[in-house]
Amino acid sequence: MADDVVVFHKKDLPLEAFPLMEEIRRRGKLCDVTLKVGDQKFSGHRIVLAASIPYFHAMFTHDMVESKQDEITMQGIEPSALEALINYAYNGKIQLDTTNVQSLLVGACFLHLHTIKEACCDFLRNRLHPNNVLGVRSFADQFMCGNLVDACNSYIQKQFIEVTKSEEFLALSHDEVSLVVSQDELCVDNEEVVFEAVMRWVKTDQLVRPELLPALLCHVRLPLLSPMYLADVVSQEELIKTSLKCRDLIDEAKDYHLIPERRNQLQTFRRRPRCHSGIIGIIYAVGGLTSSGDSISTVEFFDPIVGQWHVDEPMSTFRSRVGIAVLKNDLYAIGGYDGQERLNTVEVFNIKTKKWKLVSPMLCCRSALGAAALDEKVYVCGGYDGVSSLNSVECYHPASDQWKMETNMSKHRSAAGVTVFSGHLYCLGGHDGLSIFDSVECYNVITSQWSMVAPMLTKRCRLGVAALNGKLYAAGGYDGNVFLKSVEQYDPTNNKWSYVAPMNVKRSRVALVANCGKLYAIGGYDGASNLNSVEVFDTKENKWSFAAHMRAHEGGVGVGILPLEALDDV
Repeated sequence: MADDVVVFHKKDLPLEAFPLMEEIRRRGKLCDVTLKVGDQKFSGHRIVLAASIPYFHAMFTHDMVESKQDEITMQGIEPSALEALINYAYNGKIQLDTTNVQSLLVGACFLHLHTIKEACCDFLRNRLHPNNVLGVRSFADQFMCGNLVDACNSYIQKQFIEVTKSEEFLALSHDEVSLVVSQDELCVDNEEVVFEAVMRWVKTDQLVRPELLPALLCHVRLPLLSPMYLADVVSQEELIKTSLKCRDLIDEAKDYHLIPERRNQLQTFRRRPRCHSGIIGIIYAVGGLTSSGDSISTVEFFDPIVGQWHVDEPMSTFRSRVGIAVLKNDLYAIGGYDGQERLNTVEVFNIKTKKWKLVSPMLCCRSALGAAALDEKVYVCGGYDGVSSLNSVECYHPASDQWKMETNMSKHRSAAGVTVFSGHLYCLGGHDGLSIFDSVECYNVITSQWSMVAPMLTKRCRLGVAALNGKLYAAGGYDGNVFLKSVEQYDPTNNKWSYVAPMNVKRSRVALVANCGKLYAIGGYDGASNLNSVEVFDTKENKWSFAAHMRAHEGGVGVGILPLEALDDV
């Protein structure tokens, strides 16, 4: 009868059996195979090796010649590594240190032990240093350790100055140096350090390397050097003086400063600042308020290379409290308030045509909304429709020129901060007409689900938000009593917020963007007047400093960044 069947399960049997098999092997009992590397031999049991190591599973279960041999000669693996990996097959343990990690990684690749390979990669990743990162990257690339290569590249970008002072850097080939110094993502405050690194490498071998200088100098963004540095340092280098090709590059850089109207003739990458934030471009300030509280259609842009604001084509509609997003090099101005009513209209600016055009309106009228572009779509969150704060979310599909409703947020949020961070849509703070929030929610566009993350340390509405270098920042705003200049940073690895240096000025209705590896806090309201001032945050220095003021705005602007690539052919 079925009721008389009982299944006994000894769950710890493998935990008891494998140590016993290890002991049997240690005593040399019941072993049926010997593995030979050079003049060293290691005994084992086929069944254990086949069960634990994919390489031996294939060898012993597929009628290979070796499956019937009592002694098998191994090639391409060090004896000490093979011994350690055989021991691992019996006890699941392996000791990694700086003397054996590379040979173990090679052995793990040979035996198809992917978990050991990843453990070795993690070990190396956690011990990267300016003096070893280039060698580790070369080794990782040789054995197709993609994640470790990426980690090395990121480390090189962030520690570029220290890495280029190492012996490993000076020993690189010409192609390898070119690969390093040509990267957009180098974390450098100025182009001088890139030029100096190139010269240091060239001067290490005065017989061969000087002839390679012109090719390397092409990767240095000479137009971004100051005129004084170009004249006093670069032009005085003897190796440059004696090279016609080098002098042509210097002349090009000097023309960039002396003849601004020719800048568009210069290759885009050489006039583009390095930036490890992933965003490099022109900052556009759109709409906003006059000192008397009137909505405006004014548009101006900030060129971070020359550090100046310039007026551009105005929108067709007055818009304050407008949502801004950038998608495929187009700038979207969404909703807002025209001085009489809340808007659902949307217009798009094309930088090449210098024209604004209307696209399909939103399904709801919204001012004080948040907007961001993600996965080739534009999302808008919350806002105020003239009656109440909204919790609704809409998504614009450019291909069909249609808006569609998405999953509602958990809270009604007006004047919240919205941005894209780690592939998700984040909505921070805001108010519902009664309460100002410190809460933060995150939208997964794949599952169409909102989830809460750690709340901010301060409740804020009319705040600025932006993502930079794997962190999320919230700046300024209003907490119901005080106009804020405090700034906090969210770290997703520990789901915690922490304060960073405050801005110099209290800023409600502030726009915050990441550009060229720094944060820009633009405009706002300090409780007494609208602001046209701009502050820049250096994350390494933990310090805010002022940049050029806006020329045509008095505060409350919406802000977006058009990549410099969008300026090609303009």
